[in-house]
Amino acid sequence: MVIRLLMLSLVLNLSVCAIAQQTSIIEGSVVDSVSLKPLSGVTILGTDSYAVTNDLGEFQLKLPEKSQVFEVSHLGYASAKFTLIASRNAPLVIKLKPSSTALDEVSVNGKTNMRLQKESATVSVSVDEAFLNANRENSLMQTLRKIPGVSTMTIGSGQSKPTIRGLGFNRVSVVQNGIKHEAQQWGSDHGLEIDQYGIQDIRIIKGPASLMYGSDAIAGVVDIQPSKAPAINSFGGEVNILGETNNDLLAVSAGVQGRKKKWYYRARLTYRDYADFKVPTDRINYENYVFKLYDNDLRNTAGREANGSFSFGYVSANFRSETFVSNVNAKNGFFANAHGLEVRSSRIDYDASNRDIDLPFHQVNHLKVTNNTTVNLDEHTLHFDLGYQNNQREEHSEPVPHGYMPTPPNSRERVFTKNTYSLNVKDIFKIEKHTLSAGINTELQNNNIGGWGFLIPAYDRYTAGAYLFDHFELTEDLHLQGGLRFDAGRVNTKSHYDWYRSPRNNPDGSTSNVYLQRAENRTLDFGSFSGSVGISYIHGNTTYKLNAGKSFRMPLAHELASDGVNYHMYRYERGNLDLEPEASYQLDAEVTHTSGRFNFGVSPFLNYFENYIYLNPTSNYFETLQIYEYTQAKVFRTGGEVAAGMQVTEDFRLDATAEYVYSRQTSGPKEGFTIPFSPPLIGMLSANYNLGNWSLFKDVNLNADLRVAAAQTDIVPPEEITAGYQMLNLAVMSKLNLFNNQNNPTLLRIKLNNVFNTEYYDHTSFYRLIDVPEAGRNLSVSLTMPF
Repeated sequence: MVIRLLMLSLVLNLSVCAIAQQTSIIEGSVVDSVSLKPLSGVTILGTDSYAVTNDLGEFQLKLPEKSQVFEVSHLGYASAKFTLIASRNAPLVIKLKPSSTALDEVSVNGKTNMRLQKESATVSVSVDEAFLNANRENSLMQTLRKIPGVSTMTIGSGQSKPTIRGLGFNRVSVVQNGIKHEAQQWGSDHGLEIDQYGIQDIRIIKGPASLMYGSDAIAGVVDIQPSKAPAINSFGGEVNILGETNNDLLAVSAGVQGRKKKWYYRARLTYRDYADFKVPTDRINYENYVFKLYDNDLRNTAGREANGSFSFGYVSANFRSETFVSNVNAKNGFFANAHGLEVRSSRIDYDASNRDIDLPFHQVNHLKVTNNTTVNLDEHTLHFDLGYQNNQREEHSEPVPHGYMPTPPNSRERVFTKNTYSLNVKDIFKIEKHTLSAGINTELQNNNIGGWGFLIPAYDRYTAGAYLFDHFELTEDLHLQGGLRFDAGRVNTKSHYDWYRSPRNNPDGSTSNVYLQRAENRTLDFGSFSGSVGISYIHGNTTYKLNAGKSFRMPLAHELASDGVNYHMYRYERGNLDLEPEASYQLDAEVTHTSGRFNFGVSPFLNYFENYIYLNPTSNYFETLQIYEYTQAKVFRTGGEVAAGMQVTEDFRLDATAEYVYSRQTSGPKEGFTIPFSPPLIGMLSANYNLGNWSLFKDVNLNADLRVAAAQTDIVPPEEITAGYQMLNLAVMSKLNLFNNQNNPTLLRIKLNNVFNTEYYDHTSFYRLIDVPEAGRNLSVSLTMPF
């Protein structure tokens, strides 16, 4: 009996060895047939073998020495079948066709895998490349403003900055490729210097996110995700062309990418040129002085922008590293009448041309170098993000004397030079049902100033933080999340004196002409704990979320040590060295439901600031200019977003959203008032109809968006009430097979914004403060031609 068992065991072992010797390994990848983006989580199932693609869309199949039929399936894509033989040597590329062609779809929650989205307790929104292509506007944040809870502070036609639930500036952190974007975002007229072309995925977090992102994420995050690696043995690209009638804009962007097996690269060039934009009025009333507009042009708002980027990377089964280099260079004019009242005596002919860029203007150059490296070990995944940024900004205006300041020698009013060095390290690992994330974030900033107009001093800023975050799977449908973080920071301000003398009275009654000191050498240290805890419960087609968190924000140099005239706002601004870090406590909830053709979601929040920092007008004056001082107050905020959608028929869809924010100062000199730039109640109704194919035009979609804003009567002095408005946008989108390439059709979009040329004011707009309405009717045509 023993001998028989030994012989049987020997036969089985020999059989297994023979089978192993006859097994081949086939490598391949799965991509979207339209965008060629890699698809993760795709199932490849055969008779004797199966595989699931990783985050890069890649897979490996162990195949016996015989042909085998495989079926490829993925949510949102049509299934495909293919026959594979073990003798194949070349890597296999599978292209799946999308089963849904709705270009304006936005998926609520914030991760690439739908199941992980539901399991996360964070309230966030994922935006894909299709949404960006369908809704592209003049700037990235104007493109994203269709998302409930997200709005923009616009500065002319080419600049804007994000606001989330009524909070903006440095309270919203913008992250690109894992590195926080560092420009001069503290100023009302400073835009976001990022090329919006070539971006594939964006995650928007609504609510405090200091736990994972550190200071400046106290109100939310716009996280521009790193692009996925191209498919194996692929080459492709696209050309984007955009034209607009309102400001005679022409934009061209071209990008290419390619990959052999493990090495890949990407490159893009973008150029934009636009004239003064038009507003639906022929006159502007500023400080009781009426400025007439020629041909409805908001004079001196033209601009030019030239951007370039290049990246190269290496990817293998357990390692990926990509180095990204980009440069954004822009020159934009400021509406002349927004730069103080001295424009009345200017000798510049602002109406000579609608394309010239006269004084005042700014020019910026933002150089960014980042590296993202991921290492997969047995039980750990290590992420390293390294970044360097150089932000050079110059603000030019007419050399006009002010007060005791003589006529300046040139037009360089202010020069800001910021160098930022960043390092993030994160380790993700699992212990039973716990997925843990531990990491550190460090950042060093060096800021220098120049020019004849002082507002903020030169300074250095150091920050470092460490955190631990846990995702615990109690059951398959019940998940807990929580974490703790500590941050420390230091701000070193540098002394500064006026370049001219001013008279000052001495105690003995005499008068001296002295160089006034505007800033002093000071070292300020800050530190704070942050934390959050949340729960997510999935019940059939309904997901429930609840998350509570505490975030903080370090005061910035302009809040601490500004002491000068802001001519864009025609006021004197003074900082406060005694400011404490902002501390914010927030409770977020979300309920989403999808059933058949209907979906619904609601996201309320409660928010309390212990010491909100804001610029408060005083009764004091400096050389005829009112003095504004930074102060702090307790602030209570609440509000949220509601969204509902219905697929009425196979070709017709309706969507509706609404957002509302209520704010109230509960202490300080403005107790009982709201806070500045609080958005009003806003609703949007969208209708989309698919017309199918019309001759050369394939998959034609008609879209109408009606945006309705209530009047904002809840203001804080010196703000003024902003009237409500209704604004209609229309769009038609289609695919064109221009080059006989059905897998890569050209995308055509024709959009008509502000159909009725409505004169309206956005309460969160910078120009609203000087009674400038938003842009008038605008027809835009764009083409995206992949190859």
